[in-house]
Amino acid sequence: MRQRGTAHRTLELDIREELLQQNGYLHGGVLAYAADNAITFAAGTTLGADVLTGGFSINYLRQARGIRLVAEARVLHSGRRQATCRCDLSVISQDGTTTLSAAAQGSVLTRNGPTS
Repeated sequence: MRQRGTAHRTLELDIREELLQQNGYLHGGVLAYAADNAITFAAGTTLGADVLTGGFSINYLRQARGIRLVAEARVLHSGRRQATCRCDLSVISQDGTTTLSAAAQGSVLTRNGPTS
C-alpha cells in the first residue's frame, strides 16, 4: 500500500500463477478484491479507519496479463458518513508497459457515525 496524496491510495500485488484463471489471465475476482481494498483504504483517509464498503461496481476493460497489478484509488467526494471513490486497475508487463485492465467505483460508509 502506497500513499499518493491525502485522499489517494495505491495497492500493488505481484501476479502469481495461482491467481490466474483458466486462460492465463488474472482472475476477475482478484481485480475486484484489489479494487475493494484500495477504495476502502482511500476512503479511510477522509472518513477515518472504522469504515466498511457500502457497495462497488467494476468494469473489466482488457485481459489482465503481466507481472504486477496496481490498483490506484482516489476519493471523488466525501461527506460526514460516506465517501465515493474511483479505482483504476492496471497491469505492468515484463517489459514495463502499463495497461489499464479495469475501472471500479464504490461507496464506503463509516461504521459508527460521523468522525467529526
